[in-house]
Amino acid sequence: MATTKKTAAKKTATKGKAYEGFTEDEVAAMKEHAKDLKSKEDPTEAQLAKIAGMVDADRVIAERLHALIAAEVPELSPKLWYGMPGWTLGGKNVCFFQDAAKFKARYATFGFSDAAKIDDGDLWPTSYALTKLTPAIEKKLLTLVKKAVRQ
Repeated sequence: MATTKKTAAKKTATKGKAYEGFTEDEVAAMKEHAKDLKSKEDPTEAQLAKIAGMVDADRVIAERLHALIAAEVPELSPKLWYGMPGWTLGGKNVCFFQDAAKFKARYATFGFSDAAKIDDGDLWPTSYALTKLTPAIEKKLLTLVKKAVRQ
């Protein structure tokens, strides 16, 4: 019996435009999220295992973020979020690190969910391109992470 591969893309007409559906990477991320939710693995160990599998440059950044957040913002708990290292408060994701390979991007990002209390007027950034961590960048990110949970 031949097997068929289901595709994520589905075309439907919406106001004259074709909707292609989710990309394979997006579908994979959703499957990872479902797996993360069901996992009985220790969240810290799961996060460290995910980080260990990253390419060198992003792995170094992720390892440093993991250590910094654990030391400086201990109220956050590490947890995988859509297959990415994330940090939660009260079960809600606050921030995450997305390695460049996740969606074949040219840079990694550090982002915040809407649970983060980083509001600054009517417009503020919720994710940052990240190519390396310098002491100055570490300080800026930690200031934002602390603000996200302590305001």
